[in-house]
Amino acid sequence: MNGKKLLRTLTAAALAATTLIGAAACGDQAPQPQGSQSSVQTPDITEAQEKKIRGATLSALDAADKAKSPDGLGERVTGPALQVRTSELAIAQATGNLDPKATIPKDIAQTIIPTQSGWPRSIFSITTTTQDQQSKRLLVLTQQSPRSNYKLWGVVRLFQGAKLPQFAIPSIGSSMGSADDSGLLLSPKQTVDDYADVLVKGQQSKYFNDFASDYFRDDLTKLSQTVQQGMERNHGTQIQTFTPVKDQIAVMRSTDGGDLVIAQIDSEWTRTAGEGRESQPASDAERALFGQGKATGTMKVTYVNVVAFYVPPAKSGKKAVAVGAERQPIKVEAL
Repeated sequence: MNGKKLLRTLTAAALAATTLIGAAACGDQAPQPQGSQSSVQTPDITEAQEKKIRGATLSALDAADKAKSPDGLGERVTGPALQVRTSELAIAQATGNLDPKATIPKDIAQTIIPTQSGWPRSIFSITTTTQDQQSKRLLVLTQQSPRSNYKLWGVVRLFQGAKLPQFAIPSIGSSMGSADDSGLLLSPKQTVDDYADVLVKGQQSKYFNDFASDYFRDDLTKLSQTVQQGMERNHGTQIQTFTPVKDQIAVMRSTDGGDLVIAQIDSEWTRTAGEGRESQPASDAERALFGQGKATGTMKVTYVNVVAFYVPPAKSGKKAVAVGAERQPIKVEAL
């Protein structure tokens, strides 16, 4: 997906937009206590089990999509993925169609299986492209406890040409990381916090030079500038805030000593029309979520953003970079 196509997607979805899905039980392994790994850790999960987990999750999503209802999705979907899909289904109820960006291919190009035998633990799987050549999806499937279902926690659409780090083959497995991993340019948590600051402040952020450019940030900047031009003609204003969601982060260690990090960053976009005008929903998605609400001079739209980052080792000389993202409006209200 090139920059122009992504910008059109952002605009059509709510004057801002870029993904998520997958999960099932892996209850046929005997529970092992946390920390029981030997010095040479091997996965408890096989590729066949990952396929079964992912298949059960996608079946639940297909059923919800056909019904245009999130009822029952909580059995297989959680976290930001549940928030995003619930919004997409609410919009589909109003418009009659599910946004094509919600498509999750059934086939995968790669799966990254953890060596951890304790819980919680996550599988990262990367799908193929969609039939209409949309980009690959990165799925995060998380199991919170033994015998519980794996649930789809996060989905992002990977950027066209995004370079992901290398991971061990599934039979060897990869080590899950944590929000406080060291030996990196930035810890995963600091990466997410600093990126949110850059989203708010742009080049004025003291963290701006820690990140390579990416489609998500660049297109949001262009979109904001376009909206600002229209606002200024009517003496209107806009403001966007971005806030990382505590503990909503998943991390996998790569073979080069870096981390692949996926995190939820919530945002609010407040637009005031100015000159006694009413602030109206800005897209079909916003109109669907606003419903029969009464417009006022100010409108606030709440988004869930799920962003994937590659964080390099500390002495690599590389910058942190966003490699994929999903952006979905979940609430539209007049203030």
